[in-house]
Amino acid sequence: MNTPGVAYKNAEFLDSEEARPLRIIAEYLAPLQAFRREQISDTVVFFGSARLAPGGPLGRYYDEARELARRVTAWSMSLPSPARRCVVCSGGGGGIMEAANRGASEAGGRTIGLNIGLPHEQRPNAFVTPELCFEFHYFFMRKLWFAHLARALVVFPGGFGTLDELTEILTLAQTGKLARPIPVVLYGRSYWQEIVNFDALVRHGMINRADLELFRYADDPASAFDILTAEVEPEPGPPVAPNFAHSRTTHRTRG
Repeated sequence: MNTPGVAYKNAEFLDSEEARPLRIIAEYLAPLQAFRREQISDTVVFFGSARLAPGGPLGRYYDEARELARRVTAWSMSLPSPARRCVVCSGGGGGIMEAANRGASEAGGRTIGLNIGLPHEQRPNAFVTPELCFEFHYFFMRKLWFAHLARALVVFPGGFGTLDELTEILTLAQTGKLARPIPVVLYGRSYWQEIVNFDALVRHGMINRADLELFRYADDPASAFDILTAEVEPEPGPPVAPNFAHSRTTHRTRG
């Protein structure tokens, strides 16, 4: 007579529809364990296209993302904290993601890659710190980790995925859902002003004029670096690893 064995060691069960909640929880707990072990307090997140390469169309953005990540990492390593602050984090793939992880690695720092399992494009790049290289199955859990630790966001030219991540962070900021501010830098003014007509959103009453203050533009690594270092606010009290962004909840009294 066959015995079922221990459920949490049963690979067939863990890959089943019934075990989906366990897989979702695992994509929260496994990164949490790693971030605590590696003393990661918070991050500076780089978004941008996986399709950009040095020497190709818009290839200069690869080199500039690499340089900006190098500067951010050198600055973060100089911060007086026993925990690792403002660690460069990307989606872990190619293009701008590779450039960000590469620049951080060249500066001698730790760097995070939050990969997603896809049929095409997404493969971990060689510059992510091995202990901080993750692969997610669920997009929403990957998104949670981008937002949960971010102290700032730099968004280079990209497509649907980049727009998705950008608008999610802007929505969290606009609605005041996160208790701490997340400065957003749109890198490449001409690209972003062509791709997204923010003024039209204001004109049609879809956003407020004040919402345009939720982000800044930068066109070179030096100006982007100045914005980040000026707007990332110091954390009060002793450093926490990981230092989660707290969510604001409105409590209503039932009438």
